[in-house]
Amino acid sequence: MEGITGNIATIGYGLATLGPGLGLGMLVGKTQEATARQPEMAGPLRINMFIGMALVEALGLIGLATGFLF
Repeated sequence: MEGITGNIATIGYGLATLGPGLGLGMLVGKTQEATARQPEMAGPLRINMFIGMALVEALGLIGLATGFLF
């Protein structure tokens, strides 16, 4: 039986990308749904969506950094 080569951090980063990926999908989907329901609120919703996207992407980058650190 051959040994497994590689780094366990790659598995950790793969798991760390699941959360932000699902979060971004839900965030954009719900924003599109809200814009379809009330088109006059598209501007404020877009601003809030971009702020939320930045926060969700920060989680992905933290997951990447911890994968390299540990």
